Order: sequence, then C-alpha cells, then structure tokens
Amino acid sequence: MSGGTVLVGAAGYAFVALGGHTLPAADAAALSSFYLLVSTIGPGLFVALEQETNRATSSALALGSPQGPVIRRAATQGAVLWAVGFLMLVTMYPFLVERSLLGHRELFWAIVLSTVTAGAVYFVRGVLGGMQRFDGYAATLAGEGLMRLVPALVIAAAGLATAGLYGWVFALGSGVGAVAALGWVRRRVDPQSWDTPTASADLVPGAARARSGAPRVRGFASLVSATLLAQAVANLAPVVVTARLTAEPATAAAFAAGFILARVPLFVFSPLQAVVLPAVSAAVAHGETVRVYRIVRPVLLAATGVCVLGVVLLSTVGPWAVRTLLGAEAPVSRVVLGLLGAGTLLLIAAQVLQAALVALQAHLAITVSWQLSIVSLVVLLMLPIHPVQAALVAQLTCSAVVVIAMSTTLAVRLRSAAAVPAAAAAPG
Repeated sequence: MSGGTVLVGAAGYAFVALGGHTLPAADAAALSSFYLLVSTIGPGLFVALEQETNRATSSALALGSPQGPVIRRAATQGAVLWAVGFLMLVTMYPFLVERSLLGHRELFWAIVLSTVTAGAVYFVRGVLGGMQRFDGYAATLAGEGLMRLVPALVIAAAGLATAGLYGWVFALGSGVGAVAALGWVRRRVDPQSWDTPTASADLVPGAARARSGAPRVRGFASLVSATLLAQAVANLAPVVVTARLTAEPATAAAFAAGFILARVPLFVFSPLQAVVLPAVSAAVAHGETVRVYRIVRPVLLAATGVCVLGVVLLSTVGPWAVRTLLGAEAPVSRVVLGLLGAGTLLLIAAQVLQAALVALQAHLAITVSWQLSIVSLVVLLMLPIHPVQAALVAQLTCSAVVVIAMSTTLAVRLRSAAAVPAAAAAPG
C-alpha cells in the first residue's frame, strides 16, 4: 500500500500548494478552510465505519461466518451516518459559507459531495481490510490520490484555477478510489452469503455468539463520536489561531500552512489501521491475546522511525517548504515545525492504538480517551500567551494525553483477557 499512501500524501501537499500559488489570497484562504473541513468531516464520520466493518468482517472470516450480513449492515450504518452528516452541514450552512468559506457556496456543496464519496471509500476499505485484501485497499488509495493530483495539476497548468474547481476535483477523489476497488469486493464475497440472516455475523471476541442490537449500536455510536473528536483534535488548532490572530493574518496563514504540512503524514499513515485491525481481531477471536503485543509493537516502531525522519525534515527544510512550496508570506520557525511534527507522531501512535482497541471492542474507552484529549486541547489553546505558542503546547499535550489513555486501556484489557483463560484452566 506504500505507493497509494505516497499518492494520497502528494495529492494533499499539491492541493494546498497549488491553491497558494495560483489563487488570490482570499480564495486560497477559503480553499485551505475547505481542505481542513473535508479532512475533518469525512474521516470523522466514516473512519469509524471502516474500522467497525474491518473488525466485523475479519471476525466473521476467522470464525467461518458469512460475510454478507456484515457488509449489508455496514452499508446501512454508512447511509445513516451520511444522513446525519448532511443534516449537520445544512444546519451550519450560513456560518460555513460566510465565515469559513468566505462566500464560496460551491465549496460548501463540494463538501457535501465529499461526504458521499468519503462514505463510499471508507466502507469499501473496511470490507477489503477485514478480508486482508491489501491490493484492493491500495487501489482505493491510488485512485483517490491520482484523481486529486492529476486534474489539479492540469487545472493549474491550463490557467483554469478557481477555488470551486479545485474543490470539486478534491471531493471526487474518494469516489474514484471506491470505484477502483469494487472488483476486489465482488470477487471475494460469496453471493449466496447476502441472503444469510444477520444474527450470527457480529461476534463477541472469544465467544461464538451474537451481540444484541442495542450494545452494538451504542458501541458504534461511541466509535463515531471518538473519530469525530479525533479529527477535531487533529485539525482545530489553526482555526483557533486564525481567530485569535486577526491583527496578524500573514502569521496565522503561515502557521496554518506549516500545520497542514506537518499533518499530511497523519493522513498518509491512516492505512496502518487496516493492517492492525484484522490481525488483532483474528487474534482476539481465537483467544490469542499474547499475539496482540507482537502485532502492535512493530507497527508502532515502524511508524516512529518514519515520523522521526519527518520531524528532522520539518526542522531543517520545513521553513523553506512553507515559504516556497505553500506560498506563505510570513516565516515559520524550525522549532515550531519540529514540534508540530512531534505532535503528528503522537497522533499516528494513537491511530494504531485505537485500531487495536476497536478490535477489542473498547469503543467507550476510545471515546473517553479522545474526550480527555480535546478538553485539554481547548483549555490550552486559550492560554494567555501568543496564540502560536499556545497551539504548540496544546497540540503536544492533548496528543500525549490520548496516547497515554489508550496505552493504559490496551494494557488493562489485554491483562484482563489473558486472566480469563488462566482462571478457567486453574484446577478447581
């Protein structure tokens, strides 16, 4: 999947850079807001759908249950999530158009389109990840990245750049990614399984019995809440900095550009969850909790190694990249960019830990972890110091809070799971 993740990352950088270089300042600012909103709303709503579909599909496969009911239920959940998201967007229409998108109504409707395409691609990725068909998963990444990157380059080269045109192309990218992988889904799902009753499809780890509907709905709702909070944690800081720095718009814009530059790896490494989830789900379904550490640890180490390199690059060539590639008019220091990169490293670790907790169905614990994180973020963003300094303190602290909370929860859950078979095996 590395090639696909590179394309998605390149498309993210190119989108921000092309907007900064080919659009007037006001349009570029509106496009940056669009980018942050799309990056918050789509993943915030539908990453939970991918994770839960991945977990349920991999558990069904591990226990020999049919996949059709799992996929059918996931599609229904995705439709409900989209309806809720659409109603939220319509309610916020006046504020978003006038304040965040600076009057660009076409960008609002591009955001609406992005929720449709995001729902489709995260649903498909959940199915493919659960089946461990990572070639198909990579196809969704490649399709999404190419659709966002190539047309945007053509638009810029042809002198046709407008905020709306960039926005429509970006929103369509996820839809192309979903369509690109449909063949893998059709080939792997037994057509006869679609007519199988749903009751046996969603299983409790370590037990061959179905969960009741109400706990399942509550767990999924908690996971959706957690992912929405996670995206807010990842993207809120530059919005608050801009609001506090009304007298220094160039500084606020430069910080937003540096923030986006530092955050792109977070989106690039999101497929790590698709690798961790099915492996942990299968281990838990067979009661092999010891394997969970062996699965999670190397993924965290690999992500750490890559992110440390990213922090070094941000601290050295980052200021040049923000100024030259993203068109920022004010400088951003090496220290600021390096600390933003460190915050990104912690959030990537949180993604991996969250995937393991999803496999353990610790949805409420995930939500509580993100709630603690966002509370610390909001409080620290309001510190009576320079807004950029407050944002740095807030980002590092809230990211550390969620990693500590999730790590502690994972350790407790695994110890408890290991103690159950040990107690059962003890002589009476």
